[in-house]
Amino acid sequence: MPHTVNAVVVAEKNAAAEIHQIIVPDPGPGEVVVDVLTCGVCQTDQHFQQGEVGDNFPYLLGHEATGRVAEVGQGVTSVAVGDKVILNWRAVCGECRACRKGEPKYCFDTHNASQKMTLTDGTELEPALGIGAFAEKTLVAAGQCTVIDDVPDSANAAVGLLGCGVMAGIGAVLNTAQVQRGESVAVIGVGGVGTAAVVGAKLAGATTIIAVDIDDRKLEQARRLGATHTVNSRQTDPVEAVRAQTGGFGADAVIDAVGRPETYRQAFYARDLAGRVVLVGVPDPSASIELPLIEVFGRGGALKSSWYGDCLPSRDFPMLVDLYRQGRIDLDAFVTERTSLDKVQEAFDTMNRGDVLRTVVELSA
Repeated sequence: MPHTVNAVVVAEKNAAAEIHQIIVPDPGPGEVVVDVLTCGVCQTDQHFQQGEVGDNFPYLLGHEATGRVAEVGQGVTSVAVGDKVILNWRAVCGECRACRKGEPKYCFDTHNASQKMTLTDGTELEPALGIGAFAEKTLVAAGQCTVIDDVPDSANAAVGLLGCGVMAGIGAVLNTAQVQRGESVAVIGVGGVGTAAVVGAKLAGATTIIAVDIDDRKLEQARRLGATHTVNSRQTDPVEAVRAQTGGFGADAVIDAVGRPETYRQAFYARDLAGRVVLVGVPDPSASIELPLIEVFGRGGALKSSWYGDCLPSRDFPMLVDLYRQGRIDLDAFVTERTSLDKVQEAFDTMNRGDVLRTVVELSA
């Protein structure tokens, strides 16, 4: 029987994120209904609110979540009722040209639920990143669930962040930049994703890890989580500072976790010859950049983008949960504050002030 639950919806561009009652249908073939436990407040949800991702309003927000499987549809065998899961927005199809080439991390046809959740008047909702987890229950494809039954409830808020921001940052370093032991890494912008990139650089064995930001609070947090050097780019030229800490050459890999033309230009010039630039910060759709083509040619190396940290959730989530359990990743440090479903708009404001790495909405246990 369909469920009527509370959820956070944005009715139109730049409207407030407000609580509405929504209808979650019974799961169809290949679908799962999940009782949401926690959901992180991510910048991407605000991009949906502001119409920067699309215009398929109304949007059901939330995507960085843990939950417990409540119902499964026909043919679902990968999860069972009662399983605790992290939700992901890359449920690979196994059939597209990327999957057939053995590159499922680039799957071009990732699965979402076929049915739509709706408002009580029947208006169809567009779930953020195919998840819509600022809700008491949500409907997803079974492949969007990674089982984590061995994680205690006290860790739900922390491991749920692997569903987006933390995975994006760590994956940008480990999967996209493929940082090796002894290399140098600079991270421009150390909010949630950038700080996760610092953690990823430490995991990879980088010996010089340079955090760049305009906020000394964020820089101090990055230092606590693994940065060996910090640069306040309001006070110091970040390109010159990175070169100064790398023998005058530049870093082997530079991660742009901001996604603005000026930060990408900094990343481009702060890398060593044959170094890698990785863009993981989501740019404004109207943004563009101009670089001298001879510099692109002459510096060699690679200019890459990292979409979801080039991750495979079924492979990477369990690995990172294990590292968390071993004490090698401090995911708890990313949870700055906890809040309730009716406080999402306030959480956006807190995020915009730079007061948190992550606010996490906690629902039922």
